[in-house]
Amino acid sequence: MAKNPQEFQHIGQAINQLLKEYHLKPRFDEANVVSSWERIVGKPVAKHTKRIYIRNKVLFIELDSPAMKNDLSFHKNHLLKMVENEFGKDVLKEIVLM
Repeated sequence: MAKNPQEFQHIGQAINQLLKEYHLKPRFDEANVVSSWERIVGKPVAKHTKRIYIRNKVLFIELDSPAMKNDLSFHKNHLLKMVENEFGKDVLKEIVLM
């Protein structure tokens, strides 16, 4: 057993370090946002989401309901803040509704 406490690292820290070293952190964060979409916005909005993806830190959301698109357009800033609070400020810079 190692006596030096610096030889041990929390698993989360080790994974984050690995993601940063291999330049995978942005893609990992993007995948987390997309996979967490239903939990972030709730089932009613997620049900009307046809497609969701991220390009160049811009979240594109395609909805099948014009009413839902209109409603979400008023809450884009709040939605962006929710994502920032959970995943960090550097994950997204804008949200585009389609």
